[in-house]
Amino acid sequence: MTKKILWTVVNTCRLLVSATFIFSGLVKLIDPAGTSYKIIDYAAALHISFLSQPPLPIVLSVAMAVLEFTLGIYLFFGIRRRFTTYTILAFMLFYTPLTLWLALTDAVADCGCFGDAVRLTNWQTFWKNVVLLTASVVVFWKGNLLTRVISESTQWIISLYSLAYALFIAFICIYGEPIIDFRPFHIGQNIPKAMEWPEDPTQLPEILDFDVDPSLVEDTSYVFILTSPYLEMADDGNFEEINAIYDYARHYGYRFQGLTPSDDNAITRWQDLTGAQYTFDFADELTLKTIARSNPALTLLHNGTIVAKWGHRQLPKKEQLTAPLHQLPLAHPQPESYKRMLLQLLLWYLVPLFIITFLDRAYASFRWLQRRKQAAENEKIHESQK
Repeated sequence: MTKKILWTVVNTCRLLVSATFIFSGLVKLIDPAGTSYKIIDYAAALHISFLSQPPLPIVLSVAMAVLEFTLGIYLFFGIRRRFTTYTILAFMLFYTPLTLWLALTDAVADCGCFGDAVRLTNWQTFWKNVVLLTASVVVFWKGNLLTRVISESTQWIISLYSLAYALFIAFICIYGEPIIDFRPFHIGQNIPKAMEWPEDPTQLPEILDFDVDPSLVEDTSYVFILTSPYLEMADDGNFEEINAIYDYARHYGYRFQGLTPSDDNAITRWQDLTGAQYTFDFADELTLKTIARSNPALTLLHNGTIVAKWGHRQLPKKEQLTAPLHQLPLAHPQPESYKRMLLQLLLWYLVPLFIITFLDRAYASFRWLQRRKQAAENEKIHESQK
């Protein structure tokens, strides 16, 4: 194999692995709570109880997402090559046997590699990891052939900036709801329609399980739904805002319903702590965690369609609730605003990254031209001295 062919193979593998790690890390950063739920599933399947003890699942979720994202960036730019190639190979040596075990046992239904953005079967995940492991071995074997996109003296800027960006995305998505909702209960989704079986018998409905009072989605008016997958652990710091929204709903004749899998003792304790006058119905824990990540969270339906979702730190203020919902902007789906937010977040990362890379390459080119010019002058002096 000639050196040129080998260089092409190594750098093709490098781009494949880096793109996968960047994408995998990014979708986990967007939904760290979802990854933490998956870690709890793994802990239960492997009988490692301490992994499911808060706040370890969310800490591990963020750490994994940040590491995957930054490793992908490092590999793409060809920086910190020894650390990056060793760590990625260790990653794949751990995850490939793990996903083979999952494929053989189905102990966890979905590996969660790409969150809710891309769902793979356990066997698809295993074969994907076999390909990535092979590519990682090639990159590790010939790491010296990785083309460096940015100079070694500037790589610390890329490293620090990527780490800060990843932590920032994780923070805002833990603080509220994921900035991009890959789940079936996204804003604009009509729940009854999403539960219909497709004409193609090989396909499944987008929403398979919504085992709650049907009248919630059949109501043609607005319905507020307060969800809490663990009411005994729900944050009660914003109960005044929740109670104010309940009073607003009663004033305009809108239904306000709590949903939780917790028992009567937990419900009574919540009502005593917060002074809540609304009632709770039973709902499946997994369904509630899929609807919203915050605990508690508020979802607004209109004629069975999700028109808004708020985490408990982002609830509408009393000053915003001054008219019937049909007159308020907050009660109308605005998917374009989420697209704009995504574009802004990407530009905040990519534009500075492009500027840093451009300036670095421009300076490197300038230094190269200076060296060539100096070499030419030295050659002329040498010739004149002969």
